Amino acid sequence: MNLVTGATGHIGNVLVRQLLEKGEKVRALILHGEDLAPLKGLNVETVIGDVLDPESLKSALEGVQRVFHLAGIVSIMPGRDELVHRVNVDGTLNLIYASIQAGVRRLVYTSSIHAIVRAPHGVEIDETLPFDSHNPVGEYDRSKAEATLAVQDAVKQGLDAVIVCPTGVIGPYDYRGSEMGSLIRDCAEQKPQMYVDGAYDFVDVRDVAEGIILASEKGRTGESYILSGERISVRYLLETIREVTGKGFFTLKVPFRMARFLARYTPAYYRLTHTKPRFTPYSLETLRSNSVISHLKAERDLGYRPRPLRQALTDTIQWFREHRRPPSTAAG
Repeated sequence: MNLVTGATGHIGNVLVRQLLEKGEKVRALILHGEDLAPLKGLNVETVIGDVLDPESLKSALEGVQRVFHLAGIVSIMPGRDELVHRVNVDGTLNLIYASIQAGVRRLVYTSSIHAIVRAPHGVEIDETLPFDSHNPVGEYDRSKAEATLAVQDAVKQGLDAVIVCPTGVIGPYDYRGSEMGSLIRDCAEQKPQMYVDGAYDFVDVRDVAEGIILASEKGRTGESYILSGERISVRYLLETIREVTGKGFFTLKVPFRMARFLARYTPAYYRLTHTKPRFTPYSLETLRSNSVISHLKAERDLGYRPRPLRQALTDTIQWFREHRRPPSTAAG
């Protein structure tokens, strides 16, 4: 039996699908009241629980051989966020302890490329760089690094665990509308876009899920594996979406200094309107940071082979077309 936490998330639901395709039995840890649309029609056992509730983890882990830990909160907002820290760090610690007590054969922890220390331009980012729990850029980065270090400490205590670090994830089955998924969808719907110069590494969610499974099968205990894809500039990303859709949309390049000034005020707007953040100091810093990232280790040790980014974008757009947003209704 395989336990997947965060099973309704973007990576999580694709991982569940791939495990089922391989004939594996899957149990999903689900929060009370969580939307199960991403798992609809899948032959998966669900159990109500929470990584912040250690008692609920005991029953969830009964008869489980492998644990895939993906539950967490992604945030690009500035400042300290206690909930992000609790879920990402304390939740991971709870699951580690419960897995040891349950005699789990292997735990695969999905960390993040952002858990790794920010390397200056000119340095290729790979697994030789340390995890940085004091990263000044954002709470998400610090929390993922701290949780990753906790997994490494648990390995020293006898837990068989492997760590994977995806880059920017895109792809089909994006039911919740991730930041990048929402951007791709808006472009495909010909909505005007403002952008700044920058670039990042993006990878197909299906390749990440496959990489996680490969890590569970072939990964060496205590090792981390970067699951990256292809580096692309924002401008070329938008141009590629135009080519794939065959439709044009208005774009406006915003000077970086102006964007940085405006980004001082956007977090307050997102908090006030309860809308999904996209344009924050964190996202700007990410686009300007070093994103030359190597997945050679995963390729060599695991057989990891990410598909071309253009194919990932094509399939993402096709999936969004097949899962169009319901028409909005005007208030009476």
